[in-house]
Amino acid sequence: MKILLVEDEPKVSAFIRRGLEEENFEVEVAYDGHFGRQLALSRTYDLVILDVILPNISGFDVLRAIRAQDQQIPVLMLTALGTTTDKLQGFDGGADDYLVKPFDFQELLARVRALTRRRGGETKGAVLTLADLTLDTAAKTVTRGGQPIKLTAREFGLLELFMRHKGRVLSRAEIAENSWEDAFDSGSNVIDVYVNYLRNKVDKSFPKKLIHTVVGMGYVMREEE
Repeated sequence: MKILLVEDEPKVSAFIRRGLEEENFEVEVAYDGHFGRQLALSRTYDLVILDVILPNISGFDVLRAIRAQDQQIPVLMLTALGTTTDKLQGFDGGADDYLVKPFDFQELLARVRALTRRRGGETKGAVLTLADLTLDTAAKTVTRGGQPIKLTAREFGLLELFMRHKGRVLSRAEIAENSWEDAFDSGSNVIDVYVNYLRNKVDKSFPKKLIHTVVGMGYVMREEE
């Protein structure tokens, strides 16, 4: 697994790189936003670990550039900014996970393993369908009514969770446990906001809605007449 680490603090980057290399990951480091963006757009990685506050251009700007080219590569944001608003900005930009400094390396490692496992874990794959919506777990593609739908890795994982449990109400705690690896407090409104992002892509342009809110309980994916 090849990882791009974009982190301007030498002690932090050395700490992360050493730990990941001891776990047999290959790590390339960029110490500013410009170089990080250049590497991310010109080379192939299995994961990007991206600090928010960087010289020259911010991590959010690097993230936007990555997502303009690649919707699927997992991106883990690192930052000292840990409010729900800050996290939403990262998730809205296409981040898949968000880790607040200071952090324990074992927590970082757990997030890295979860994101890389999600990206490459299925060898045979499966095609999941509901009404005119199709999700291919191997090809990492989604179509509805024959139209391709572009999703971030986070959105893809959330949609896959819903489709694997279609017809079953999933609580916010279950969604957090299965899709976010404790990336934030499941009692916050981040899950609700992220479900809304998914709805805007999967349901908004189509007459039949598939993602439904069950008040006081959570969300369910199903066909309704």
